[in-house]
Amino acid sequence: MLLVVVGLIFVALVFDYINGFHDAANSIATVVSTRVLSPAQAVVWAAFFNFVAAFTFGTAVATTIGSGMVDLRIVTSSVIFAGLFGAIMWDLITWYVGLPTSSSHALMGGYAGAALAKAGLPAIILAGWTKTLIFIVVAPLIGLLLALTFMTLIYRIFERYPPRRIDGWFRRLQLLSAAAYSLGHGTNDAQKTMGIIAGLLFTAGYLPTFYIPVWVIFAAYAAIGLGTLTGGWRIVHTMGSKITKLQPVGGFAAETAGAITLFASSTMGIPVSTTHTITGAIVGVGAVRRLSAVRWGIARRIVWAWVLTIPAAGAIAASVYVVLRFGGAP
Repeated sequence: MLLVVVGLIFVALVFDYINGFHDAANSIATVVSTRVLSPAQAVVWAAFFNFVAAFTFGTAVATTIGSGMVDLRIVTSSVIFAGLFGAIMWDLITWYVGLPTSSSHALMGGYAGAALAKAGLPAIILAGWTKTLIFIVVAPLIGLLLALTFMTLIYRIFERYPPRRIDGWFRRLQLLSAAAYSLGHGTNDAQKTMGIIAGLLFTAGYLPTFYIPVWVIFAAYAAIGLGTLTGGWRIVHTMGSKITKLQPVGGFAAETAGAITLFASSTMGIPVSTTHTITGAIVGVGAVRRLSAVRWGIARRIVWAWVLTIPAAGAIAASVYVVLRFGGAP
């Protein structure tokens, strides 16, 4: 049993690494596209603050994922493996085609899909899904509205200043906003893997009650930080230049709006999509200039990928669980 648990923890950390790799675009696309940092500098900056997030905001999101969405009484090693496999496969597919989908929702969809395949609807804790499903819509809207507000205020406050001076100021400020967003990204996303590992340890009898051990916290943050360090360049291109053209002012507004949204949701224990959040913020920045500044065709493709993420990852995970069950797995 110990070898199975160790193997599943390894798979969970592989997912966490891929999460950082896949979602590196969320943290660095704006600061790279505005040329404030080179790609190499940006991933180091983002990875550092992804890891620093281990010391902030507690583990409320991990508790929601680990014990508030799927009934732990039906969770087995096969359910966890199938859920992680479904999330990993969907992340790799969307990374290959360059779509910034949500690793968080892939994990939730995979976990739920495997649980449904094992025990049907009673396996799902519906109350735990309510806030998450609401925030699929709310998080990008908050990011959009905050970014739009920040851009409007910046234009009003700095309208009498020369553009070159404003650009210089916001190039420096964007270092802070990129750090804040990377901190929020690590805070919300790494906790989801922590919740899965803690759920595994509890159901296997290695934890007397459900809680997040300190070593799990540091392992998850290290994995997501290493993933960010390697970067997912296909998605960086989509996020940083295809949705709308960004300047340092816009990059600062988008990152700040995204960071505030992530800090608030993490404090409330709501697992949100960092991808949805920063995409909404980037759209808000573009819409301030004019609606035509946003490439709505690209935005529609991204939204469709969002819609498909939970059911697609769930379907992959359910299929894997059925195969495992026929092979005699619990």
